[in-house]
Amino acid sequence: MPRPTAAQLAYGSFTVIFSTLAMLLLSQTSSGLGIAVIAVSALALGLLVAMTVPMPRSRVVAVQKPAEIAAAAPVTAEEPVAAVATSSRKAA
Repeated sequence: MPRPTAAQLAYGSFTVIFSTLAMLLLSQTSSGLGIAVIAVSALALGLLVAMTVPMPRSRVVAVQKPAEIAAAAPVTAEEPVAAVATSSRKAA
């Protein structure tokens, strides 16, 4: 399993802290059981947020091997030049 990134840790931590504060302020609970339920639900929400942050993708660089470069390059064959027979003798 890959290690969590800095973004995952930050988003998860902020979610746990702010969701705990919001739920405690909105519920106005004072019992130990209510605080425990809120803390566990905030941790679960923080874990969910941290796991849904997309992982960075590794960049893939396309590298061609010399054989692939030679195969991909168009081969232009030199066309033979027709030899013209010339004679130094002049016809009389």
